[in-house]
Amino acid sequence: MDLQSLFKFPIIQGPMAGGATTAELVAAVSNAGGLGAFAASLLSPAVLRDEVARIRSLTTQPFLINLFVLETPAPTASEVEEAALLLKPAWESLGWSALPVPAKWCEDFAAQFDALLALRPAAASFTFGILDPAQVERLHDAGIFVIGTVTTVDEALAWETAGADAVVASGIEAGGHRGTFLGRQEDATLHARDLWPQVAQAVRIPVIAAGGIMTGIDILEALRLGARAVQMGSAFLVCDESGIHPVYRQALLAAGDRPTRLTRAFSGRYARGLENRFMCDMEAVVARIPAYPVQNALTTPIRAAAAAKGDPELMSLWAGTDIRRARPMPVAKLMQTLVAEMRTA
Repeated sequence: MDLQSLFKFPIIQGPMAGGATTAELVAAVSNAGGLGAFAASLLSPAVLRDEVARIRSLTTQPFLINLFVLETPAPTASEVEEAALLLKPAWESLGWSALPVPAKWCEDFAAQFDALLALRPAAASFTFGILDPAQVERLHDAGIFVIGTVTTVDEALAWETAGADAVVASGIEAGGHRGTFLGRQEDATLHARDLWPQVAQAVRIPVIAAGGIMTGIDILEALRLGARAVQMGSAFLVCDESGIHPVYRQALLAAGDRPTRLTRAFSGRYARGLENRFMCDMEAVVARIPAYPVQNALTTPIRAAAAAKGDPELMSLWAGTDIRRARPMPVAKLMQTLVAEMRTA
């Protein structure tokens, strides 16, 4: 399998969960010569099938599906009660007498994986964990190009050993969740431009660079540092086809010098977003919150209620460190701009 066969231009749209990656966004990227990526980690197999059908109604070009590699947790009632208590200032500020407990903590990965195999996208990427060689072989048998997400050289080597066709090397600058699965998340701190060449030198499979890439000049730099393509998330967040909430979009466009930082407060896993009140208020207790996906499920109704009220201070405003350089425009125009910048640099 060949990475280059998946796109005309070496630009992969980052798979951003939570509604950002609409069928329209994915299809627009692929139609413009990049590789659109659909974030399916939070979706049931039935919804995934429906969304893939929508994508295929909008494009005949290759696209990618991304899943989180997860085991469904089983927290005790007391653990859930303690976690809800830590969140009390947030849900009380919304006027609630209690925090709603979700019916389930996450989608079943095995069921999602089976749906993915049946849908047979051109490529699939995986985050938060690693597949075993038998799972990779099943994907290959279905004609699916397999991409692992890594934040360290050791993780890249692990994916290569498992049989992956490529890896996304995600630097600390990248927005949203970190993909670390070997060692402590807080130890995976390599900057993108240090990580990319180290991974490229360590593995024989293609490296896809991620983290702080916003322009065609940035793309060329990543290619010079050993990458074969780039994955760009924040650059597409403010495109017209993005599905993010208007309050979230406005916060990104007005970010200016507002800092981004990593936090476990929203989801129980390190993720980068614009700093806000929720991050700061949770700082004193963040070491005690449950791991992903339990914390993520518990904060979902809080974030949804905040969005409905237009309050960005209780929303997860995921964004990379260079979000101030994001350019609001249709996907087709952004892709044309990126390619033109690459050609004239």
